[in-house]
Amino acid sequence: MKSRLPKVLHRVGGRTMVGHALVAARELEPQHVAVVVRHERDLVAAAVAEIDPDALVVDQDEIPGTGRAVQCAMAALPEIEGPVVVLAGDVPLLDGATLGQLLAAHHADANAVTMLTTEVADATGYGRIVRDKDSGDVLAIVEHKDASADQLEIHEINASVFVFDAATLRSGLASLGRDNAQGEVYLTDVVAHARESGGAVRALMSDDPLGVEGVNDRVALAVLGAEMNRRTLDGWMRAGVTIVDPGSTWIDLDVELAQDVTILPGVQLHGATVVAEGATIGPDTTLTDVEVGRDATVVRTHGSLSVIGEGSSVGPFAYLRPGTVLGRKGKIGTFVETKNADIGEGAKVPHLSYVGDATIGEHTNIGAASVTVNYDGVNKHRTVIGAHARTGADNMFVAPVTVGDGAYTAAGSVIVSDVPAGALGVSRAQQRNIEDWVVRRRPGTAAAEAALAARAGSAPGAVDDQGDPAAAPPHEVSSLRSGTSRGPRDGQPEAATAADQEGTV
Repeated sequence: MKSRLPKVLHRVGGRTMVGHALVAARELEPQHVAVVVRHERDLVAAAVAEIDPDALVVDQDEIPGTGRAVQCAMAALPEIEGPVVVLAGDVPLLDGATLGQLLAAHHADANAVTMLTTEVADATGYGRIVRDKDSGDVLAIVEHKDASADQLEIHEINASVFVFDAATLRSGLASLGRDNAQGEVYLTDVVAHARESGGAVRALMSDDPLGVEGVNDRVALAVLGAEMNRRTLDGWMRAGVTIVDPGSTWIDLDVELAQDVTILPGVQLHGATVVAEGATIGPDTTLTDVEVGRDATVVRTHGSLSVIGEGSSVGPFAYLRPGTVLGRKGKIGTFVETKNADIGEGAKVPHLSYVGDATIGEHTNIGAASVTVNYDGVNKHRTVIGAHARTGADNMFVAPVTVGDGAYTAAGSVIVSDVPAGALGVSRAQQRNIEDWVVRRRPGTAAAEAALAARAGSAPGAVDDQGDPAAAPPHEVSSLRSGTSRGPRDGQPEAATAADQEGTV
């Protein structure tokens, strides 16, 4: 594989290859499962423990070969009778149903050894199955490097999946040597031993070569990954899921989809993602371990470890980080990032905002370009915004801070103190306008010419007798309310404008 990662830990369909082997093995309901490890032992053992804590991890010593691996496994297991199933850890499409058929054939024929085979056009690198011309029984398995010219013409190959009678396996393992081109202990030599001992050795040929194909490089990994994805998508479409473009859609094996889910082009669903009935995902969306509620829509979004409520909408261009919970009929809109945030039913974060370490109550609307300032450089703090609140655009909520139910905050405010329920929170400087600043400080510029033209056309007499621009009417001072500038209210006199003065803006 030319990788720091052990081969069996490379992933296909969202699972490691050893994970696929363990899942298939457990479908047989065996008394024991042993996993033999050698290369990068600790990494593989940790992965096995996470996938199947009851599996026995067995260490292979420095003696190479599949036969030696099984010798180590049998030595670690208690004295067992009956069938022993042996499979490789790099055959990701092999499933429990195929293993079940192999085991059934073994019992039905009372074989000493039953193996799984298939036919391929190019058998290079595989062990060849040599059969008796009359009975069809297996005489031997010859490894590629040890095969004669005639044997290399055989296209039936060993899939490295066996069922052995336990007594036959023990006696065969005891007879193994390393007299071969690679100096390894071959498990396949047990087949010849079983034949010599008078046992029946037969093969079940699979008509699905990809289903029993092993992975030896990244090319094979990609080929089998694409085939697994094709089969996965085919199964979901036959179960009532609409997948508009299977060629651009990737769905892991552990994903769960309900009927009438629609998957648009460019979607990747990973891990334990669950999508409920009627939801639409995509286009161009990647979800990992995300729960999507009934009739929700998720468009051009990247999300992980999050919950999207029934009837909610997310995106486009949203980023849901772990811990995001969006309530029923809620909205996370365009260019919004969330993290560890509980957003209540019907609440909306529509545009250009960051909501992290926050609780937002039901039916609250968060203004555009708002940020929950949750990190003080050492610790994270939480922002709580109540139900039915309305926050202005360009608000900074400096946590820890609470905005009460039904409260408003003015646009452009930095909220550093709690806002009581029903109150208006304002934190910003009062606006002042310096009249004629552009005309006097930037004469000759396009802005100055536009200003002069605007004044000249605003009303008769806009230019005085000396040709100078007339003084503009006083500009209304911005009110403290959220929104645009307003005039006097509540019977109060209009505030005076700032005195004409030089200075910077």
